[in-house]
Amino acid sequence: MANSLLSALLLGLSATGAVAAPNAKRTLNQGGAPLKVISYKETPNGFRSSARGWNSFGIQANPQTLPSFKLDQEHVIEQCDRLVGLPGYDTCSLDSGWSVGGNGDEYGRIIYDDTVFDIPKLADHLHSKGLKMGVYIVPGAFLADVNKTIIHTDVKIGDVCHGNEGLVRCIFDFTQPAAQLWHNSAADLFASWGVDFVKLDFVTPGSPDNGQMLPADGSGSVIAWHKAIKQTGRKMRLDISWKLDRTQKYFNIWNSNADSMRTDQDLNNSGQSSFVSWATVQRAFDNYRQFIVAGLQLFDHLNIYPDMDNLLVGNNATTSGITDAQRQTVMTHYIGAGANLILGSDLTNLDKFGVNLLTNKAAQAVATFTAQYPIQPRNPGTGGQDSQQLQAWIAGPAPNGQAVVVLANYGPDLGQGGFNGTSTDVELVSASWKDLGIKGTYRVHDVWNNKDLGSQKSGVKASLGPGESVLLTLTRV
Repeated sequence: MANSLLSALLLGLSATGAVAAPNAKRTLNQGGAPLKVISYKETPNGFRSSARGWNSFGIQANPQTLPSFKLDQEHVIEQCDRLVGLPGYDTCSLDSGWSVGGNGDEYGRIIYDDTVFDIPKLADHLHSKGLKMGVYIVPGAFLADVNKTIIHTDVKIGDVCHGNEGLVRCIFDFTQPAAQLWHNSAADLFASWGVDFVKLDFVTPGSPDNGQMLPADGSGSVIAWHKAIKQTGRKMRLDISWKLDRTQKYFNIWNSNADSMRTDQDLNNSGQSSFVSWATVQRAFDNYRQFIVAGLQLFDHLNIYPDMDNLLVGNNATTSGITDAQRQTVMTHYIGAGANLILGSDLTNLDKFGVNLLTNKAAQAVATFTAQYPIQPRNPGTGGQDSQQLQAWIAGPAPNGQAVVVLANYGPDLGQGGFNGTSTDVELVSASWKDLGIKGTYRVHDVWNNKDLGSQKSGVKASLGPGESVLLTLTRV
């Protein structure tokens, strides 16, 4: 266990003496709205689970965590070769900086910076180890390339791409067929290199402008890249970023064209010696809550997985920036959400606790389940979907009755969490079957502590300090 306080207590069993009676009253079971079970189905590019692997941005944005790292072939290989020892983690993804920043090739297609990378050779190396290759892009073609001709056409890029959206790129007019041909040519080039994963950043509406004069609606680039990837005949994931609009019009577009979508802004402690803070993690949890609540309102199933940003739990607490209990809570929520498990940690310096978080077989079995049924919030005492300090979540149940439950105490709201939590005490977090929207008798298992908690007829509860959580599997008896 990460903390001696982190122990599941089932209804009918006595709570720890550290739990005060007034706190327990806050979790009395008063009701529960009907449960709508939402599921993930196959994504637009044919995937039935979220991406898992490593991305370079965490170390790029926080260079003090690994001062010796440089974004080049040698150092990326050093990191990504470590994925071989993490079963299921297979994607090595480069963030910004791998490509030439001001112009493309003779046809205006993005090209790698050959002073630091040989992308086809890197892809070959990764493929030889059973790994996949990922690259980072932004919408548009380079302003410097507007007089270049789109390959296999007589159309200049400037005929179909105009203006300046702030990233030294023009904005495509997607009413012009040649705009799609440019995207096809870029995707064909990626396919020839052996690319398996494409992260498309600065998509709007949703991405903060960040001083870049982004167009109000850049959703056309997502549609164009999806079509371009499809026509290559190569199976590639399309991940779109960052905190994307979740209204019906745009959620429909993302759900129909991408394999995963960012639910939040960047999580990293930019420029600091640790990767992430608990306040930012609180925000990430609430942004996922908003994502799945919107999904429940708009869809019976989703064809897109959430991307909660890089998973920053692999290194010790000092480097990660959060305690071991909090690291476990982060992993629990990423698994529960069926989110991308794209690590941002230093893979050359994983600690024992981090390795267990990433590879624990029972937790990975839960991840297989939540790749079909994601967790949704069910407030203790009401079964509601609000953001609050003491929270319950449920995934499923599946037709066979199997379900996953998460109970969490997020501690005081540190300014970004979206709730009004104030308590720094150990709290009793209790969820009845009525709160969770289920009935019957369930055999309950505490996943991280590998502890069977017996058959329960009415609910579950846990005594949790700030930042602590439990991950429980339910099997119908």
